[in-house]
Amino acid sequence: MKKQLLSYDTLLRVTQSISHSRDPEEVVLMTAESITRALEVKGCAVFLINRNTNELELAASFGLSEEYLHKGPVSALRSITRSLNDGPIAIYDVADDPRIQYPKEAQKEGIASILSVPIVTAGRPIGALRVYTAEPWEFTLNDVNFVQAMATITGMAIEMGRQYKGLKDSIEILKTLRDPKALKSGS
Repeated sequence: MKKQLLSYDTLLRVTQSISHSRDPEEVVLMTAESITRALEVKGCAVFLINRNTNELELAASFGLSEEYLHKGPVSALRSITRSLNDGPIAIYDVADDPRIQYPKEAQKEGIASILSVPIVTAGRPIGALRVYTAEPWEFTLNDVNFVQAMATITGMAIEMGRQYKGLKDSIEILKTLRDPKALKSGS
């Protein structure tokens, strides 16, 4: 019950912060930290798909070492790929699962289990939210639902941040194009 209450508290905190933040980087970092603390797990990472390279690029993480984070490129085509299109994938034992791209590095990091959930906007996967545990973990339906809700909120926040940045950039361009003399003579 404690974890469920923490999850609702985390959802409330993150959604309130998202409603005040227009910075996608801040949102993804807050998401990774909040999930790690709420579920009391080893760590969490938010990856975004680079469509040019088909790699999952790290957007934010919490609880994971720099060595593990820089172990090599994470292929969207090889690393727990089905979670991007088919939904959440829970891996109980990283040492004995062919879907893990870097099993030795995961073991060295002290990772036992991984939950990978797609981040989807407008019906299209844009990334993955991954939860890492130090002990083997049978993820419950509540765990998966919580992480899916966080992934959905994160996707919306990223999209809102991108739209806000695009709007802000458009306004700045229009301001530089505006000729103050033309505005005065047209009045």
